[in-house]
Amino acid sequence: MEMRKGETGKSRERRRLTAGDWADAALAAMAERGLAGVAVEPIAARLGTTKGSFYWHFTNRDALVAAALERWEEICTEQIIAALDAETDPEKRLRTLLHYATTSAADDPLEVSLLATAADPRVAAVLERVTERRIGYVAGLFEELGFDAQEAARLGLLAYSSYLGHTQLSHAVPQVLPTGAGRDAYLEAVVDTLLRR
Repeated sequence: MEMRKGETGKSRERRRLTAGDWADAALAAMAERGLAGVAVEPIAARLGTTKGSFYWHFTNRDALVAAALERWEEICTEQIIAALDAETDPEKRLRTLLHYATTSAADDPLEVSLLATAADPRVAAVLERVTERRIGYVAGLFEELGFDAQEAARLGLLAYSSYLGHTQLSHAVPQVLPTGAGRDAYLEAVVDTLLRR
């Protein structure tokens, strides 16, 4: 949550923090320090409030982790799919999705952080759901483009694997990836390769 100009911790508390504010702050903590970064007192300090506000919304840390993971799923999967569905051309949707996803993942370490904590059952369950939803959505785009269901599923997995590889590289060794116009040309080439019959 960003502080508005002239807003202090006390004025924020007066407007009453929501469970969503806490979930967003927990996601920011996960991006910075992994799942272990989700600790109530530091997040309360970040929000300029006390633990009492936390207990108004959540029974314990696990409930906050669950809310944060649900929020990530909604923002980083469902809202993106809903926005893409406004475009009627499946190829434009595919190209837009790949450009948006790889660019935003390079700027945000949250996905890499979640992948690194996939051994945690809570994270594993959400990652499985999100992965299936994303691959299924992309496979559906390939079906709309005329590929049979089996080939579309294979291409959906390949496209998603490419995205995850790009995401990992963008945080581990970003210097190997093209930037600017070179990145755009590279991403176009990825989609062109996937669309070859």
